[in-house]
Amino acid sequence: MRTAHQETSPVFALCDQYISGLAELDPVSAGIQGLSAAFGAATDYSPDGYAARAELITQTLARLGSLLVTDESERIAALYLRERLEAELGWHEAGEPLCQVRTPFGLLSELRGSVDMLPTHTEEDWRNIAARLSALPAMLDGWRASLEEGLRRGLAAARRQAIGQADQAAQYAFGRTHDPLTASYGSGPLADVLASAAATAYSAYSELARYLRESYAPRASSGPEGVGPQRYMVNSRLTLGAELDLHEAYDWGWDELARIESEIAAEANLVRTGASVAEASAILDATEFVIGEDAYQAWLQERHDEAISRVSGVVFDIPEELRRIEVVLMRGSASGAPYYSPPSEDLTRPGQTWWPLGGRTERFTTWNELTAVFHEGVPGHHLQDGGTVVAPALSRFARTSLVSGHCEGWALYAERLADELGLFSAPGTRLGMLVASATRAARVVIDIGVHMDLPLPDGSRWSFAKACEVLRERGRIVENRLVPEVTRYFGWPGQASSYKLGERAWFAARASASRKPYFDLKHWHTAALRLGPLGLGSLTEELARIY
Repeated sequence: MRTAHQETSPVFALCDQYISGLAELDPVSAGIQGLSAAFGAATDYSPDGYAARAELITQTLARLGSLLVTDESERIAALYLRERLEAELGWHEAGEPLCQVRTPFGLLSELRGSVDMLPTHTEEDWRNIAARLSALPAMLDGWRASLEEGLRRGLAAARRQAIGQADQAAQYAFGRTHDPLTASYGSGPLADVLASAAATAYSAYSELARYLRESYAPRASSGPEGVGPQRYMVNSRLTLGAELDLHEAYDWGWDELARIESEIAAEANLVRTGASVAEASAILDATEFVIGEDAYQAWLQERHDEAISRVSGVVFDIPEELRRIEVVLMRGSASGAPYYSPPSEDLTRPGQTWWPLGGRTERFTTWNELTAVFHEGVPGHHLQDGGTVVAPALSRFARTSLVSGHCEGWALYAERLADELGLFSAPGTRLGMLVASATRAARVVIDIGVHMDLPLPDGSRWSFAKACEVLRERGRIVENRLVPEVTRYFGWPGQASSYKLGERAWFAARASASRKPYFDLKHWHTAALRLGPLGLGSLTEELARIY
């Protein structure tokens, strides 16, 4: 619980006021974050809307600079608020909102997901869903206005991203992506309202697809798809919360990939003596699987529940509120990878893991999926991100925001921790973990190499085809995820490398703490998670302060 001082703290009050102000200006993000507050149906994605959010950041930073910090909790709250807002303001000032066209994870998928995440318990909840669906045309119109302003200023997304986003919009429209949700309402008094709102949304998606394909794509960037060092640094700071030596990180990524490859070869040999990685994978594909979507969902849910029971009380104390994770299958999703959404502030919405079917309908391999269970659930995102939601000693800003390098780095740390705890005991599952780790190492070199225009070790230059080759041959990603993943890296500079670079920071912090004579892993985990989200630039230093 918050102390009496925290209840009256100007720093904590400012954090609350910023979140409330942002929820008013950005209801879509507020809903995704699960904020316990009334907010509108639509976010303004026009240049004026982005300018208003930038002005809120500027005003908040000015007020923060005038406040006195009187205790440790205030210091951490102010440190995190300042780091995040300065990084976000830099993103706004660089004009990034005006060329935000990326797929498969971008504004469009965020809007679609924002509908699915709205509560469905009451008639008023369903009215809110209808309102969000009905608001989609205005929100997409605002987005188009921002993209047009970006083109006017010479800020253009890559043509590949525009075409990919057009395909995604068309898929939402013609695949009637909201029908399962609206059909689940039944035949109540709002059935016609929901059907009409969904039709409005499909028309808006279709018009967006036309605009992106016919109007924006011909004017989009057709040159090198990397954003260049200046834009990359802005985006990298946003995802890492630090300004790293990117050339050193690029070289480290190649070394880390080679290290993991040697482990993979040894693990493949355990599947069958002398087997190559491809042969070992084929053996496991033929033996470690479930049949049908229901069996796949049940397997995922069982593994989530089992992970909670196995780590609780051993290396973590898991709050009762976090002992439930809900598995959701994503039918018709354009994404290739699962993801996590934390509980709502009032805990009426549980932590959820979202699993794209990727065109699969019958056969689902499991040996290569367990590591993602630990990544998205416990001890990964659910334990960390969910834990911040139920940690009232943190500022509201810390409880409802994150740094990619901090949270994704923790999730990779969680996969490796699961290995240390012997949780990869089922056939092939440790190989699955190592293959996933190779994928993340390949992400580092692709992301930094493409956007910073750095040469490969053989002196060749990056291209989309070369990135696919590296991710397939050395990152060993499954084929159905290959093109969506590389497309994502090309359109979201800085995010793909935040996983491994964040993992490196977490292990460095633990190694530093472990040299102390009183080191205890469970106590260190508790201290680390109670600290809440931080930029990587201050992670090790702040962990050293409290442990």
